[in-house]
Amino acid sequence: MHVCDLQALDQLRRELRFDPQALRRFRNALLKHGRSDAEALGEIPAEVRETFASRVDLHALELHSRNDSQQDGATKLLFRTRAGMLIESVILRIATGRTTLCVSSQVGCAAACDFCATGKMGIAQNLSPPEILDQVVQSRQILAAEGRQLRNLVFMGMGEPFHNEENLYATIEALTASELFHQPPSRILASTVGLPDAMIRCARRFPNLNLALSLHSANQETRQQIIPLAKRYPLDELRRALMELNRIQPDSTEVMVEYLMLAGLNDSLAAAAELVAWLSGLRVHVNLIPFNPIDDAPHLHGSDRSTREAFGAHLKAAGLKCTIRYSLGADVAAACGQLVRKENRKHAIAIKTANLSEA
Repeated sequence: MHVCDLQALDQLRRELRFDPQALRRFRNALLKHGRSDAEALGEIPAEVRETFASRVDLHALELHSRNDSQQDGATKLLFRTRAGMLIESVILRIATGRTTLCVSSQVGCAAACDFCATGKMGIAQNLSPPEILDQVVQSRQILAAEGRQLRNLVFMGMGEPFHNEENLYATIEALTASELFHQPPSRILASTVGLPDAMIRCARRFPNLNLALSLHSANQETRQQIIPLAKRYPLDELRRALMELNRIQPDSTEVMVEYLMLAGLNDSLAAAAELVAWLSGLRVHVNLIPFNPIDDAPHLHGSDRSTREAFGAHLKAAGLKCTIRYSLGADVAAACGQLVRKENRKHAIAIKTANLSEA
């Protein structure tokens, strides 16, 4: 049974006949405070501890490798699923002291955005709630050992969260449950390439959850060039979805609009003016993001700093809230992403070969 299955855990506790407070202390130690497995299990009475540990699944993932940035406070974690596939999570230790975890929701991604290494994998498999949650558990343990606390969770890792919608919702339910992780929804963000109906469903179910739209252009032709799904979900549908999100969510909640700055493609002042017009009247906050080059998109180049700042100044002058972001972990991102792609492709080919042999 999984450690987040409250009903099954309580049934086991009754079977083993120990104090429910001991079970509560165990869950709090592991899920909320990031204590080690041994420390958390130490909350279970000694006479039933071994039996309890043999029947409760603490982890759905194996930590394959850890890559720490030598430039900043980023750590890229590679986890292996029980199916043998690799996924990534990234710990971001922000200079202000806040710590954020970037979580994956899929192996690979079917959105196939031109600028994204994950979308080039040719693999898209949903992660289960235990696999998504274990990224949080193991990252929290790493941070607790450093005397840090995990503050924010962002679904900005591998995968399109709304292509794994029901598992995403089950994960959020567990994350926000007071008996489990007790993570405030206001400190969780789900980022999507833009599935309008799913965005609205999510906001209705979790109105205090933060949502981010990977927009990257307010020009339909340009957006289709870099985001294939834009053909299916055009800009007018996305704008109607943002209007509905603004209606559903509290007035204090802004939709994050992510805008990747690509030289000669979407970074002109004319593009900035298009963006201002498209966002007019919406409650949003724009993030201007630098592009990290990937091997599979040699034709794409990031805008230089002065261009990004001029673009941002134009948005601010028009009254939009705007933040110019700077990358963390750039020295570990590319090599790590390539490793995941190669390893997963090799594993997928091996499985296919084995299946053909059996047939």
